[in-house]
Amino acid sequence: MVDVFDAKCPSRAVMEHLSSRWGVLIQIMLLREGTMRFSELRRAIGGVSEKMLAQTLQALERDGIVRRVVHPVIPPHVDYSLTDLGQDAAKAVNALFELIDDRWAEFEKAQIEYDERKK
Repeated sequence: MVDVFDAKCPSRAVMEHLSSRWGVLIQIMLLREGTMRFSELRRAIGGVSEKMLAQTLQALERDGIVRRVVHPVIPPHVDYSLTDLGQDAAKAVNALFELIDDRWAEFEKAQIEYDERKK
């Protein structure tokens, strides 16, 4: 049984991986478009370290979101893509981004009003 309100529930880790800054950028912005190599992901995501990208990809792979394929060539060639589960997760997260994009003016207005009240 999944209970995200239970601190010991393993589903919390999956939620964190899917909703983290790097996880979102990898799955939503990049891999939804197709397969990419590690170096392509690294170049495309400004500000992510090689270590953080590797850790994020490993976490998403463990969760069944990302597929990692190693080609037996020299130098090593590794491709990353979304699994079917990853595609579904990306659609769900993308819906949130569409909401933010569609209603950005309302979010911005609320932030400004909040900041004004706190002055």
